[in-house]
Amino acid sequence: MSSVGIARLLKLEMPMQKYLLPSQYIDYEHPSVSEKAAELADGVSSELDLVKICFEFVRDDIKHSWDYRMNPVTCKASDVLIHGTGYCYAKSHLLAALLRANAIPAGLCYQRLTVAADGPPYCLHGLNAVYLKQQGWYRIDARGNKPGVAAEFCPPTEKLAFPIIDDLERDFPEIWPEPLPLVVKALTQNTTVEQVFDNLPDIEHIQNNKDQIKEST
Repeated sequence: MSSVGIARLLKLEMPMQKYLLPSQYIDYEHPSVSEKAAELADGVSSELDLVKICFEFVRDDIKHSWDYRMNPVTCKASDVLIHGTGYCYAKSHLLAALLRANAIPAGLCYQRLTVAADGPPYCLHGLNAVYLKQQGWYRIDARGNKPGVAAEFCPPTEKLAFPIIDDLERDFPEIWPEPLPLVVKALTQNTTVEQVFDNLPDIEHIQNNKDQIKEST
């Protein structure tokens, strides 16, 4: 992290610092991630511009594993970057890592969405929240655009990949500093994109199922 980044980090209040730390899966201290973060930030003076650049890199340059039927299954930010592919959850780990490496607080968010057009089965969908100085927390979805999916970075308007369309879908408000264990389990215990798709993580109520989430590891 640059000296400017360190200075910005030290100015943040302690509760915000957990959204800046490296970890096992948001491993921005890995050389590939730190170098890419520096490359994306080179010559960029505006925080908003930098967030947009990082967002669009992960959205457009990292292939969604299921859209492209692309192995290997990735979970760590560094693996997502090295292999150029990841499910939505893994892509959110990389985006959080790139932002945190540039001293921009970033967390992980989840929705519960229908897998098909309407009704069961359901699964969790992973996205990010980034803390913008002029706005506060703002959600962004870098899963990758395709016909019918058009996520953008256009604060203060939120433009995510998927709307909530039925009563059993959920827009979870929590902003997590680390991925949910049941998400990590899906990405680390399945070895192909097809196996992940057949075992997508799902939970109806995060707040009411925290013990279940912990037991899933």
